[in-house]
Amino acid sequence: MANSSASPKILLVKLSSLGDVLHNLPIVWDIRSRLPNAQIDWVVEESYIHLLKPLLSRGSFRGIDRIIPFGLRRWKKSLLALTSWKEFFAFKRELQQVTYDVIIETQGLLKSALVSALAKKSPYVEVAGLANATEFSGYESISRIFYSQSVQVPLRCHAVDRSRFVACSALNWPLIDRSDKPNFYPDTFVEAIGFKQATDLQKPYILFFHSTARNAKRWANTHWVDLGKKLSDHGYQVVLPWGSAVERAISNELSAQIPGSIVPNSFSIENAFSLIANSVLVVGVDTGLTHLSAVLNKPTVEIYCDSPRWKTEGYWSDKIQNVGDMQAPPTIYEVSKACLELLSGAKN
Repeated sequence: MANSSASPKILLVKLSSLGDVLHNLPIVWDIRSRLPNAQIDWVVEESYIHLLKPLLSRGSFRGIDRIIPFGLRRWKKSLLALTSWKEFFAFKRELQQVTYDVIIETQGLLKSALVSALAKKSPYVEVAGLANATEFSGYESISRIFYSQSVQVPLRCHAVDRSRFVACSALNWPLIDRSDKPNFYPDTFVEAIGFKQATDLQKPYILFFHSTARNAKRWANTHWVDLGKKLSDHGYQVVLPWGSAVERAISNELSAQIPGSIVPNSFSIENAFSLIANSVLVVGVDTGLTHLSAVLNKPTVEIYCDSPRWKTEGYWSDKIQNVGDMQAPPTIYEVSKACLELLSGAKN
């Protein structure tokens, strides 16, 4: 790091999506543990600010000092509208209120690199980003022209480790070993949400996150039904959340075949914290809400059907079981066994 100050101003740029933002959280604590007086700001898509709000600095607690919302997804829908451009320039003004010493861009896309370019920079600034793609991840090589430091990462690199590689390089630190387990949310926050029952669900309940953006990553509906029946027989209520009309239809179809199960009303990311925290188990495919459960250290079974397990598996807790792999969906037996082992552990 060119600036040797003990209190540098650092900007994190990770815009989306849900899982990617979650897997970027550990670098906040990596930085805070070594540079407790640093200013840490983060630019994120406005849809995901609720993921970062629990980390906002307040009183003696130091986490993220400033969240800067970015509305590109919404602006693109009305690109010619005057309001979109007014909001963009308002974003630019907010971003440029601080002169940054270090910019850590872990997305590797042109849009995130351009955000880095817009930021106000000190004369000795380091702008670090990815030098290469990792397998099965989006990457746009043109983004490198906006960096002062392009960081080479392994082709097969977990999302958490990839962010840590870039951050360590930007700050001129030795690479953080995997044995130094990542932190995501403050313990006080995790403990607090566990006492909030924001739903009318019966306890004990188990969440099934059965849907994801890419259909090939889904586990077969028949498997969900068989698993639901087995868990229902053990006295658990199965809850089938949804995020779109298509997903709601699937939830209703599964619920009709799983005794005692319910399909809840729609919920926000903010509500998801309580929904997950009050469950006894989360079972889900490779999708953001499943990863949210894992980073909250809830008993979680992550099902991989058509995505590489090494990329996002929860390796930091014995409360997480990862089953299946790329083009190798797990069997009913494997998932059931993982569920019952975690449920048994939760009772002990």
